[in-house]
Amino acid sequence: MESLRFVLPQSEIPTHWYNVAADLPSPPLPPLGPDGKPATPEQMGVIFPMAILEQEMSTERWIPIPQEVREIYRLWRPSPLVRAARLEAMLGTPAKIYYKYEGVSPAGSHKPNTAVPQAYYNRQAGIRRIATETGAGQWGCSLALACQMFGIEARVYMVKVSYEQKPYRRSMMRAWGAEIFASPSAMTQTGREALARDPDHPGSLGLAISEAVEEAASRADTNYALGSVLNHVILHQTIIGQEAKKQFEMADDWPDVVFAPCGGGSSFGGMAFPFFADNAAGGRNGKPVRLVAVEPASCPSLTRGKYAYDYGDSSGFTPMMKMFTLGHDFTPPGIHAGGLRYHGASPLVSQLYREGLIEAVAVPQLATFEAGVTFARAEGVIPAPESCHAIRAAIDEALRCKQTGEPRTLLFNLTGHGHFDMSSYDRYFAGELEDFEYPREAIEESLRHLPDFA
Repeated sequence: MESLRFVLPQSEIPTHWYNVAADLPSPPLPPLGPDGKPATPEQMGVIFPMAILEQEMSTERWIPIPQEVREIYRLWRPSPLVRAARLEAMLGTPAKIYYKYEGVSPAGSHKPNTAVPQAYYNRQAGIRRIATETGAGQWGCSLALACQMFGIEARVYMVKVSYEQKPYRRSMMRAWGAEIFASPSAMTQTGREALARDPDHPGSLGLAISEAVEEAASRADTNYALGSVLNHVILHQTIIGQEAKKQFEMADDWPDVVFAPCGGGSSFGGMAFPFFADNAAGGRNGKPVRLVAVEPASCPSLTRGKYAYDYGDSSGFTPMMKMFTLGHDFTPPGIHAGGLRYHGASPLVSQLYREGLIEAVAVPQLATFEAGVTFARAEGVIPAPESCHAIRAAIDEALRCKQTGEPRTLLFNLTGHGHFDMSSYDRYFAGELEDFEYPREAIEESLRHLPDFA
């Protein structure tokens, strides 16, 4: 029988993370402080350990993975590469479809790939308390798990709409010892001000980041950890794409197109950047791989945002980063892919998109759930709503291949399972979900509030 599942031995867990900054056509633009000048390590060291800041600023191509981190990775890595042959048959496409399944981690998503090293470096720096935010809860669960492993207290500000939609993610965080607060909360000045403006504020990732950063900056014993967007986060996720490349060699195949969901950018960068390394060198056998970031139509930072310097949070506590943004005070609708409800895209992803080296598409909510159900009925895995965005784009490409007869090889990043998102699927089955395309005038209003250095 033809192999459909490609699993690397644990000896093949990558020993280094890949840093795409080494292969960019032009150097990454630095984050800016409140004075408009490049942020200094001292400014950022208030909430991050120095080892993390060194990775954030590095342009070295390969960054060694600490052995203690690799030992923990062995709990679930390498993750499998699977050929979705049943989905191919259901679609009647000549395309070959593969997915990299990150739902095998203890937290059920790709997020522990960076949560573990971030907790490790904080413990090495003597930190015993970390504050963070979470959207759908996958990052909060992953950091809670990692902090438990390293004896660090975790405090999580969870976007209120997801806090209410996904109660079992809260249960997971508590099982691993974390404290969780619905954001906006009464715990911080930022949260209190947001609630004063709107007692029914649904929350946003930008606002939850502000609360977590405010707490971290106000306590000497507390640091902050981010689950996406920043360079070091995407760096840690590149083990996904590195493993996938080895697994395609096992399959004696190679992708023509790579899809991954994109909110802040970690799942996209983690899968796509190692393939971009080949593109930067001329492509495998002279043929580059198309790299496609898939975002929600209701939060379309790449496809409808402005490339400008903006804050990473709602209140302006973070340095300003050059990225595609919808405006730091943009509040997206309460779609069920909570991990993609962020106002901006990673500076590295943004730069590659700006320079035409990657692609981006935006897909509506109902179409993503339709794709997730189609995938589940063909392959058995119920995907997280975030992952459904990549599945939608891959299915659409496979159907185009059906029309043209082109036998392309497609790969998508299945970033996590949807076992704790079944209430979202229930609402889809009941016809209670709707598409929401953010009005241009609302985006323009939000973009008027960009910092003066934009």
